[in-house]
Amino acid sequence: MNIYINPSKEKWAELTSRPNISSNEIVPLVNNILNKVKANGDDAVKELTLKFDGAIPSSLKVSDAEINDALLYLDNKLQQAMHFAASNIERFHSLQLPQVIRTETTPGVECWQKAVPINTVGLYIPGGTAPLFSTVLMLAIPARIAQCKNVILCTPPDKNGNINKAILYAAKLCGITEIYKIGGAQAIAAMAYGTVTIPKVDKIFGPGNQYVTTAKQLVSAQGIAIDMPAGPSEVMVIADETTPAEFAAADLLSQAEHGEDSQVILLSNKRGKIDDIIEETKQQLAQLPRKELAKKSLDNSLAIVFENEKSLVQFMNLYAPEHLILLSKNAEDIATQVTQAGSVFIGNYTPESAGDYASGTNHTLPTNGFASAYSGVNMDSFMKKITFQQISAKGLQELGPVIETMAEAELLQAHKNAVSVRLKAINS
Repeated sequence: MNIYINPSKEKWAELTSRPNISSNEIVPLVNNILNKVKANGDDAVKELTLKFDGAIPSSLKVSDAEINDALLYLDNKLQQAMHFAASNIERFHSLQLPQVIRTETTPGVECWQKAVPINTVGLYIPGGTAPLFSTVLMLAIPARIAQCKNVILCTPPDKNGNINKAILYAAKLCGITEIYKIGGAQAIAAMAYGTVTIPKVDKIFGPGNQYVTTAKQLVSAQGIAIDMPAGPSEVMVIADETTPAEFAAADLLSQAEHGEDSQVILLSNKRGKIDDIIEETKQQLAQLPRKELAKKSLDNSLAIVFENEKSLVQFMNLYAPEHLILLSKNAEDIATQVTQAGSVFIGNYTPESAGDYASGTNHTLPTNGFASAYSGVNMDSFMKKITFQQISAKGLQELGPVIETMAEAELLQAHKNAVSVRLKAINS
């Protein structure tokens, strides 16, 4: 990790930047994939699946037999863990369902708003170096609670053309049976444009690498709704002299092991504590199966000492981390000052992995600084809100002259006339 001591504010912009692939390099590659799928549909999907995943599935759609096989052979302990996590996720998200808002703004003028589910949603589930079956729960359970009519799932196959059994089990647990063996930018393209096999969706959900994220952003510019920009994972840990070094190190590594483009940031008020945590991180890293990926991530990561807590909090919010872990003695106080973060974990016994799997909050979160403007996935993500209004004759007599005055001032005579002809009929 690269260590900085009380960096000046002039340095902050550089320190909050992420280690991204140049857009000049990635956008043309992803655009080429999108155009191929748009033009050639299933044929392009199969060609790209062979190129990137080394497999040619006999069928793009997962069969009922494959799903049932997962139900039979998945480890029972894992099944029980999934059910436990699913229960917590459902409980937390069910409380987020929006209520109908209704009011009479003026006598005779009634306005209301209600939420309705998005009709067709597509869920992207990463499955490359780590098959993220937990993301199935995080996306499919809210979609089910929202009562989205159609939910499809895309995830990349292994080299034998199969989908990880845990992903299939999680999908079945959540009531999803329309599953496709397709990953990467080509999966985003297939859901955005539709193919003979894969239906076009109204909104695309799910995290992924920078190619998936770029594909989502590009189709979004073409009018396809997406949940948020959600790319390589990142975490910020705040520690002080009371923080157990093994806790902080484990939290840093839990994100570093996602991939070499993940970024971890350690903030502390004590240089000595940073040294302790870095040493502990090295020891824990040596024991990890994914240590090579994690090591590359750590090479791009930062440890920063802020002796002034005000500066520490300002930098924390400027960075806008996907995951923010507060391990200092005043964690609860710092939590009240958080204005920009995807999800916050407070205290020594709240590891980030709790939110990744089973506490109940959603782990699909904005990265790359987008937490400054985006929320993580929640029930609103799967719904759209429609406003309604109904005006009585008496209500229009009260409101009409206001509308006429404003429309005339904007030089929109037809807007004024839409009111005037009605007032004339009422008063005749």
